[in-house]
Amino acid sequence: MAVVPLDATRGTRPAQEVPRPLRTARPAPPRRSRAGLVLPVLLALLALPLAAAAHHVRPTPYGDHLVRVADRPGGPAPRLRTRGAAVEAYDTVTRWRHTRAGRRPLAVSAAPGQAFALWSDGLVTDTERADGRSVRWHRAIPDAAAWLRTPGARGGAGVLQPLDPGARMLAVVTPQRIAGYRTEDGDLRWVLPAREGCVFEPASFVRRGGVLLVAQPCTDPAIAWSERIIAVDGLGRVVPGRTPLGNGMPRAGLRGGVEKELAPHR
Repeated sequence: MAVVPLDATRGTRPAQEVPRPLRTARPAPPRRSRAGLVLPVLLALLALPLAAAAHHVRPTPYGDHLVRVADRPGGPAPRLRTRGAAVEAYDTVTRWRHTRAGRRPLAVSAAPGQAFALWSDGLVTDTERADGRSVRWHRAIPDAAAWLRTPGARGGAGVLQPLDPGARMLAVVTPQRIAGYRTEDGDLRWVLPAREGCVFEPASFVRRGGVLLVAQPCTDPAIAWSERIIAVDGLGRVVPGRTPLGNGMPRAGLRGGVEKELAPHR
């Protein structure tokens, strides 16, 4: 007997295919126009000179403001004067002017290549004398600002005292002390304090050769007159048998350079 194979699909409905979701193309990101790309670049380029200008107009630590009025290379060194709130170097015309914000100069002292100035806040400056190109150094005098406002200061008379013809050392005289500075770099080389019960009078001085004699009045009448006049030079107080330290610039290879000295009374 022959077996007829059955058709399993006969009489049944074909299976329906599950529809697949259609894939949609993602929208392309919007393209920035060339103008949109160029604008930030231009703004960055414009900001560079503004940032540089802001860097140059920042206030200096001591409020210095130097103005070169006339460029006159060579010739004799200009003279110095205080005029209003400025230190001026001049010959037939003003060469340069130095001011400090909120301060005024009280006294000036000229030396070869250097212009020393005493300011109302007790600061001493050294400016290049020929062209006023830069302030070489600043030194603050302790406890001087209040004293300079008193009549006894006499407007800073006698405070700035170059100690040799070449002005390699500068003495700054105040009632409490005499300080010696190396003018090449403003380094403090020695300090001579006033004797107890005595004060220095900067405006009362006289020079004898390379020695500066400064009056030192005292309240104690028993103090000898010889102690009421102090002699100093570039190496400090002039006394018999002294062994002062040198004031030269440190030599290459010398550790620590040259030491400073506190000059005692003898």
